[in-house]
Amino acid sequence: MTGFRTLDDIGDVTGKRVLVRVDLNVPMSDGAVADDTRIRAAMPTIRELSDKGAIVLLLAHFGRPKGAKNPTQSLSLVIDGVADVLGHSVMFIPDCIGEGAKAGVAVLAAGDVAVLENTRFHPGEEKNDPAFADALAEVGDLYVDDAFSAAHRAHGSTEGIAHRLPAYAGRAMEAELKALDAALGNPAHPVAAVVGGAKVSTKIDVLKNLVGQVDHLIIGGGMANTFLAARGVDVGKSLCEHDLVDTANMIFDAADKAGCTIHLPYDVVIAKEFAPNPPTRTVNVHEVAANEMILDVGPAAVEALADVLKTCRTLVWNGPLGAFETPPFDMATVALARTAAALTREGSLISVAGGGDTVAALNHAGVADDFTFVSTAGGAFLEWMEGKPLPGVDALKA
Repeated sequence: MTGFRTLDDIGDVTGKRVLVRVDLNVPMSDGAVADDTRIRAAMPTIRELSDKGAIVLLLAHFGRPKGAKNPTQSLSLVIDGVADVLGHSVMFIPDCIGEGAKAGVAVLAAGDVAVLENTRFHPGEEKNDPAFADALAEVGDLYVDDAFSAAHRAHGSTEGIAHRLPAYAGRAMEAELKALDAALGNPAHPVAAVVGGAKVSTKIDVLKNLVGQVDHLIIGGGMANTFLAARGVDVGKSLCEHDLVDTANMIFDAADKAGCTIHLPYDVVIAKEFAPNPPTRTVNVHEVAANEMILDVGPAAVEALADVLKTCRTLVWNGPLGAFETPPFDMATVALARTAAALTREGSLISVAGGGDTVAALNHAGVADDFTFVSTAGGAFLEWMEGKPLPGVDALKA
């Protein structure tokens, strides 16, 4: 993506102290890192800077300590996990600002990697206090942001510091920005968006933004029931936000004006109880009984949606089509994800997906590696889909 300085622009870093904002907010189990996905995502940047002789200083938050020191949320707990992925020892520095941080950094040599203590141990971090950003900047010579997942927060270590030191996007951030630009910034049309999940209320801004950006909006999950209800369909005891029917109608109207086609399921998989493998029926949406609930999109609708994707050049995906964690209500999500993956493999579709449930659903379908790009950023990805500015990204603009 143009307009952002990357590691290609950074010049000679030998012996320079490079503060690298990464995402080390990883799940833990029995005192050890349980999932190192976020650590692995930062490795290309860490290794590149280390190999070029930089002193690599990792900045991150861990949990929500609310501006106070808390030993259960110390980044010392993730040091072994970082060292394991990196393949050599990593130093821990017990503060991220002040004399303690400077003293720890002073003993490091070119190529060394260290993790500084949780930035959120200081109240100035989440407040984006200028004095805290100044103190952070004193610890380093250059700043690299490789944490897109924190880019929607205007914090000291994500936004404030970028105005005080030469600032660059790391390799993971660069890949994310390029993928997002290809998906909605400057996409190849026609563009399709799949938006699923339980509630319209959590995705109103996403839907409002997308109808003006995409050619096809595919709505699934519990959200689709609210849109079906707005069209006069009786959805029985399905999850449905009846108080948002007017909002759904407003989105239908906006889509009409923008020339965006909204796709809703016309056959659905229903059951009388939400449990694994209950008795189910596949019916037309107008045949849902009062004591039944819609739990997945039906096979005929999935086939029609697959045909839509075959006409598209770009796909943005956020949220499952059905209650995919509970079998057999994963079938529509898996089938459409596999179609998107096949189209991506053959080179006819650029596919970008993001959000926690989405990543889990694509992994469940076995196709996450086949999508063009899968973002592990939850809140930041959603705010990008809403069309909102991301402070941590804007601060990197050249």
